[in-house]
Amino acid sequence: MIAVLRSTLFAIAFYGGSVFIVLAAFFAFPIVASTIGPITRVWARWHHWCCRWLLGQRLVIEGALPNAPVLYVFKHESMFETIELPRLFTRPAVMTKRELLDLPFWGRVARDYGLIPVERDAGAKALRAMLVAAKAAIAQGRPICLFAEGTRVPHGQSPPLRAGFAGLYKMLGVPVVPVALDSGRLSPRGSFIKRPGIITFRVAEAIPPGLPRDAVEAQVHKAMNALNT
Repeated sequence: MIAVLRSTLFAIAFYGGSVFIVLAAFFAFPIVASTIGPITRVWARWHHWCCRWLLGQRLVIEGALPNAPVLYVFKHESMFETIELPRLFTRPAVMTKRELLDLPFWGRVARDYGLIPVERDAGAKALRAMLVAAKAAIAQGRPICLFAEGTRVPHGQSPPLRAGFAGLYKMLGVPVVPVALDSGRLSPRGSFIKRPGIITFRVAEAIPPGLPRDAVEAQVHKAMNALNT
């Protein structure tokens, strides 16, 4: 019963506040472009505050997450890690499903922020555009954040990495940093109920560029599933 009440309060507070924050970003960006980063961080901090004080979820990060032009590969179990990224990094270039950028208001704000669309069944033209956007972000000193499994997965599962990861790793020529996490234990996909507890992000050592595909995929897959037990 308490979990239901907490989850209801979280939904009202977070989504209600998000409406105002997204609208602020939508109308502010065309006037002062530099507002998009700070407003997005406000949104991420609002989400973090709601998770911490309404749901009782606390984040613990094991290892360092430098704001550097590297390729971060995150495990993906819930919405939590997605919204944490603008709080953890300065203007990260997050790779996201193309259809999310078509949503009213939010989609325009996401494009203005610099999210990189990923079309899962895209042709060569779309893949080239994705790579150009990723290289531009690296050139600007921004970290690239990728959910290489392609979608949220239940805690404990470890599906293979999507084929696009290896190509991106090869073409960008930057270190890759795997990040394991266990947010799905407390916020399972498809469940309204979110439970209190500790969410852990475990940052693995950076993997240098230039490794063979099989080697880098094996290392990343092992590291990003380190918290599955």
